[in-house]
Amino acid sequence: MESSYGGAPVIGPHFSALANGSVTDKVTPDMAHLIHPYWNQFPAMDPMWNKILTTYMIMIGCISWCGNGVVIYIFSTTKSLRTPANLLVINLALSDFGMMVVNTPMMGINLYFQTWIWGPGGCDAYAALGSAFGCSSIWSMCMISLDRYNVIVLGMAGRPMTIKLALMKIAFIWAMGSVWTLSPIFGWSRYVPEGNLTSCGIDYLERNWNYRSYLIFYTIFVYYIPLFLICYSYWFIIAAVSAHEKAMREQAKKMNVKSLRSSEDADKSAEGKLAKVALVTITLWFVAWTPYTIINMAGLFKFEGLTPLNTIWGACFAKSAACYNPIVYGISHPKYRVALKEKCPCCVFGKVDDGKGAASDSTSQATTNEAESKA
Repeated sequence: MESSYGGAPVIGPHFSALANGSVTDKVTPDMAHLIHPYWNQFPAMDPMWNKILTTYMIMIGCISWCGNGVVIYIFSTTKSLRTPANLLVINLALSDFGMMVVNTPMMGINLYFQTWIWGPGGCDAYAALGSAFGCSSIWSMCMISLDRYNVIVLGMAGRPMTIKLALMKIAFIWAMGSVWTLSPIFGWSRYVPEGNLTSCGIDYLERNWNYRSYLIFYTIFVYYIPLFLICYSYWFIIAAVSAHEKAMREQAKKMNVKSLRSSEDADKSAEGKLAKVALVTITLWFVAWTPYTIINMAGLFKFEGLTPLNTIWGACFAKSAACYNPIVYGISHPKYRVALKEKCPCCVFGKVDDGKGAASDSTSQATTNEAESKA
C-alpha cells in the first residue's frame, strides 16, 4: 500500500492527519482515541532521529539477544553453574532476552513508519510484555541481592538456598510482574502510545485518579521497594566484607605474617567480589530506568518539559538495561568465563582464571549441600 507525504512516496499503511504539522499527523484512525491531546502541540520529529533510534535499538537488541542467549546456554549446560542461586541469574537473563525479542522488532518497524501501526491490541501487548519483563528483571536483581545478603552477612545462620526456594522466588517475581502489567488491560489505568508515538507505555498524562493511583503504586512496588531492598542488602554486604578484610589485616599484622587467608577466607573474598559485580549490574539497571521513571513522574505531577524526543529516548535508554548484564558477567564472573572459554572461546577476551582459587558460588553451594545433607 502506498501513500505520500510532502510529495515523497511512502510504503506502508495510509495515515489520517489529526493536526497539520504535528507529531500526531500520521496516527492511524484506530489509534486516534488513545492519543493524548498534549502531543498535538509538537511538530513531527526530524526523520534523522528515527534512523538514529532504529540503529540504537538494533544495536542493543543484538547485544541483548546474543549476550543473554549465551548466559542462558552457559548457565544451563555447565554443571558447576547449575546451582539454586543461579536459577535467579537464568531468570534475569530470560527476562532481559524476552524484553528485546518483543520490543526491538515492533519498535523498529514503528520507527520506520514514524507512528504506531500495530493497533490498540498490539499497543497493549507491547507495553504489557515490556513492563512484565522489566519488572521481572528488577525483582530478579532484588532476589539476587537478598541471596548475596543471606550468604555473606548471615552466613550459616541464614536459610540455605535450595531449588524449591529458588523456584518459589521466581514464581513470586513473575506473579509481581503479572499483577502490575495486566492491571491496565483490565481497567486500572491503560497503555497508550507515548512520545513520538512509536512505542507504548503507561498513560502518565491523564489526570483521572484511576490513572494516577496506578502509576503511584506501580512506581512504589516496581521501583522504590526493590531499590530500598537492594540498597539495604548491599549496605550490609559491603560493611560485612570490609569488616572481615580489616580484621584479617589487623590479625596478620599482630602475627607479623603477610596473610592469614585460608580457603574459607578466599571463598568469602570471592563472594565479596561477586557482590560488587552484582552491585555494578544493579547500579547500571537503575541508571537506565531512572530517566524513564522521572518522565513518568513528570507526567504524573504535570511538570513541563516532556517532548516526543526526550520521552522516546527515555523509553529506548531504559531498554539498554537488558544488554548490561551479560557484559558484566562476561567480564567479572570467574566460573562463567571458564565455561565460556570452553564452549564459546570467540566470546572471551583477556586472561581467564581457572576458577580453582576463587569459586564464584562456593558459599552458596556449601550452604545448599549442607541443606541437602540434612534433608
